[in-house]
Amino acid sequence: MTSPAEDYDSYLDAVLIGGRESASVVIADHDATWPERFAQLQRRVERALPTTALSVEHIGSTSVPGLAAKPIIDMLLTVRSVDDEAAYVDALEKVGFVLRVREPRHRMFRTPARDVHLHVYEPGGQAVADYLDLRDWLRESGSDRALYEATKRELARREWSDMNHYADAKSDVVQVILRRARAWRSGTGR
Repeated sequence: MTSPAEDYDSYLDAVLIGGRESASVVIADHDATWPERFAQLQRRVERALPTTALSVEHIGSTSVPGLAAKPIIDMLLTVRSVDDEAAYVDALEKVGFVLRVREPRHRMFRTPARDVHLHVYEPGGQAVADYLDLRDWLRESGSDRALYEATKRELARREWSDMNHYADAKSDVVQVILRRARAWRSGTGR
């Protein structure tokens, strides 16, 4: 019988292009240049995909003023069909992105410097809503920003066999924050 960690590693081995990579997580104080860095990257993606990019959003901790983060710009690109890789993969690779993850309904690219993650989804999916709800709520809620930052700083002290394990370790806290974000978005929260 395999453990949940072994099952997760097997899953990662199936979806990661280039295999798992050990990771040392560094959390940096918020950098006021992150939004401009995103804007430059957004223009690069939109120029590469003038008819394919439906939206390009700044997501993740670098999109939240005042929130400490891994100094990696996270981006969310929506396209009509994630499975239609011919519509976007070559064009993104030509402008400096490397395909790293191939999952059902999700692709992830990064830069060779590993300082940008570009997530590709179709519009209307739950992951898209989650990314945007989390971002928008963390921009609103100082207490949840503090909770999320404290969680990330604590987890960054550990060694990780792959960055995905670090991300997975945040899941419980992210789900708690997302519940509040959804209540806020729907008008049933504060």
